Amino acid sequence: MPENVATATDIAAAVRAGQQSAVETTRRALDRISERDRKLGAFQVVRADAARAEAEAIDARADRDRLPLAGVPVAIKDNIPVAGEPMRSGSTATDATPQTSDHEVVRRLRAAGAVVVGLTRLPELAVFGTTDSAYGITRNPWHPDHTPGGSSGGSAAAVAAGLVPLAHANDGMGSIRIPAACCGLVGLKPGHGLVPAGIGTDEWGGLAENGPLATTVADAALMLSVLAGRPDLAQPVEPGRLRIAMSVKVPATGIPLNRHWQAATVKTADLLRGAGHQVRDADPPYGQLLALSELARWTTGTAADADAVLDYRMLARRTRRHAALGRVLRRAGLPRESGRRQWRAKADGFFTDFDVLITPTLAQPPVLAKAWAGRGWAANLISNLRYAPFAAPWNLAGWPAMNVPAGLDPHGLPLGVQLVGRPGSEAMLLGLAAQLEQLRPWPRTAAPR
Repeated sequence: MPENVATATDIAAAVRAGQQSAVETTRRALDRISERDRKLGAFQVVRADAARAEAEAIDARADRDRLPLAGVPVAIKDNIPVAGEPMRSGSTATDATPQTSDHEVVRRLRAAGAVVVGLTRLPELAVFGTTDSAYGITRNPWHPDHTPGGSSGGSAAAVAAGLVPLAHANDGMGSIRIPAACCGLVGLKPGHGLVPAGIGTDEWGGLAENGPLATTVADAALMLSVLAGRPDLAQPVEPGRLRIAMSVKVPATGIPLNRHWQAATVKTADLLRGAGHQVRDADPPYGQLLALSELARWTTGTAADADAVLDYRMLARRTRRHAALGRVLRRAGLPRESGRRQWRAKADGFFTDFDVLITPTLAQPPVLAKAWAGRGWAANLISNLRYAPFAAPWNLAGWPAMNVPAGLDPHGLPLGVQLVGRPGSEAMLLGLAAQLEQLRPWPRTAAPR
């Protein structure tokens, strides 16, 4: 485990109390990045000089003792604006001109006292579930031969390696929860409207949300409270006795479920049953029309983002193919809002009897880390669907969902479970996750390799 990797909660408390300076915490993060990131490829940009200046400004603030993230080093996924830095979105086809202003969530993090130490890598236009692009391959700190997931793979790798205690991520088809599961992190996709989105051209038809990646539930809750402007979310609360559905049914037909991921879900359900919750097996009414609605938004959202790049010809072949399908579907009048309404109605009906749903977060272990961008569109699509089919239904619904670590498999790769709740249930999900953290603590970061 990396030496002296403190939680964001502890760092902020120390800086507020004057026991540590923001300059010191920032220097330590920059040193860790310098030592380890050459092998991981988590960062697209490291803002060493700018971060030091930001830290000095935090130390000079008279209100430092009231900043919830005082002096906490954070990383931002490179698909939202950070003032003074290019926003490349994992693509050489994008404009390299520095952004003139911060995205609202970056503004909120800075206002809370966080120090932006760098921008993290993602696959081109955040389309796929592995993090590789023309800028390089990002690797999983737990097992460098495997992907950290995507599209927020750079952020997940940075947190799992202990380079930073917190990272911004966003999630359009699972892009917070998938890398969180691959890297053994707490990752929460908020429900629609809780955190300002403003991701890409149209947020993939309203699928995409910004959220936190962290090593502890307390840190995830603290960062979510800042992103949402909701101080009441900063401390996980006791969830009470919940009605919990446990399902290992894969949402898409014909996809096998790895036995270790299935066992982790069953064991988690048993833990919660032993803690006094009412837990029973029950499968959501997924259906094949759900997959079609997801695909329509995924591809038409990519088409909109591809239309906005500086040089379309420089996009990778798999991205162009994905965007081309999106244009075809867009001309056919897709996506239709009726698909989303029908799925929400089904989900509402299912949750009449439950407060929370537990599923595996992944169906298979993380795939290998390699140049997936150089492979064909079909190979990428099949790989993504086969290993990570559980997340997307809850983007379509716009409901909150999160990954909670659930131990390691026999190869030393993390396992995780997905918790899903109704709109507005973020506090309850965080409370249940905190209970799991107490019942079954997890290793916070991967040992250096």
